[in-house]
Amino acid sequence: MDNPARQPILRSMTHDTDIAIVGGGLNGPALALALARIGLRVTVIDALPAPTRALSDFDGRSYALALASVRLLRGIGVWDAVAEHAQPMLEIKVTDGRAGEGAAPWMLHFDHAEIEEGPMGYMVEDRHLRRALLAAMDAEARITQRSGERVEAQTAGSVTLASGDTIRAALVVGADGRQSGTAQRAGITRTGWGYGQTAIVCAVDHALPHNGIAHQFFMPAGPLAILPITGNRSSIVWAETDARAAQIMALDDAQFLDALRPAFGSFLGEISVTGKRFSYPLTLTIADRFIAERVALVGDAAHGVHPIAGQGLNAGLRDVAALFDVLRDARQRGEDIGSPAVLARYEQWRRFDTTTLAIATDTFNKLFSNDNPLLRVVRDVGMGLVNAAPALRRSFIREAAGLTGDLPSLMKG
Repeated sequence: MDNPARQPILRSMTHDTDIAIVGGGLNGPALALALARIGLRVTVIDALPAPTRALSDFDGRSYALALASVRLLRGIGVWDAVAEHAQPMLEIKVTDGRAGEGAAPWMLHFDHAEIEEGPMGYMVEDRHLRRALLAAMDAEARITQRSGERVEAQTAGSVTLASGDTIRAALVVGADGRQSGTAQRAGITRTGWGYGQTAIVCAVDHALPHNGIAHQFFMPAGPLAILPITGNRSSIVWAETDARAAQIMALDDAQFLDALRPAFGSFLGEISVTGKRFSYPLTLTIADRFIAERVALVGDAAHGVHPIAGQGLNAGLRDVAALFDVLRDARQRGEDIGSPAVLARYEQWRRFDTTTLAIATDTFNKLFSNDNPLLRVVRDVGMGLVNAAPALRRSFIREAAGLTGDLPSLMKG
């Protein structure tokens, strides 16, 4: 990255915008805000109409943001609007067992006090994070938002919308999810498979305080994550077999709680559902390339992994931070920011990290989502050994906080 071949600058007059981002979820707006701060003109194309994106009521969805992701949000100027609604994760407890039988005696216990940087991360509701990103984009003159618009055609350096408008850019970024149309139109294929599992996502009120402790309970059908959000509430991510999840989703709230309680336990007292329930099929899907001619992919458009480690959004934000660094440095050198040489640096940076994450989450899920007695002994003893080794335990804590590896500048604090 230090001595690239210089590329000619494409004159801005040939473009309607410097960067066209397809996808207005979370990664797209975060990238737009980062790039606008260094003077680039960005157009964000979102298939959803603007009114439906301005969330107000809690709908049950929340995100586990690693400390590195929080640093990025602070760097792009949105964390202050989110911080008052964020719940710090002070501890993580990982256990193994069967629903209704309690946890196995071996466990992993991560405590934020073992690292100097502070909480490992924060839980933030979708409505607060989304609203903060939208407000920040509205206030940024260099960002143009095209809401309620779908991309129908794409060439190298341009997208054509359903409305008939064509937007020309030095670079098109696909932030449009696992079924990325940007990737498909660029001829990028995918590799992956399903797990036969579905994640049920919701939130519960509970009688007792969670004290900022996140729990991950591994059961034969899949893991249950109980993640602390503000107040006496927790976010639930419950992986079950596809058939069982479909049955559970068909239950009313009272019946749903009856199904959840054996796995959830009574440690937080009486529970009740707050907000909606969602379900998502669990798959592994990785784009065979992260780049094409004047195209780069970020977030789920590049890689979708099992939520077993809660790293989906964090991996996407790491893409955002890495692409920002690459484009900023290229611009400072006077390079064409959409050139193959520039984009290759981004792919090289992120490819190994995301492949490693995919392998790790796939292996963990296969190791823990079963009732094999021998594997259960192996994993329980393994957790006990890690828990008894302070240096190894701290390395896992730093990994959970997103502080390992080649950190992009926005994630260095």
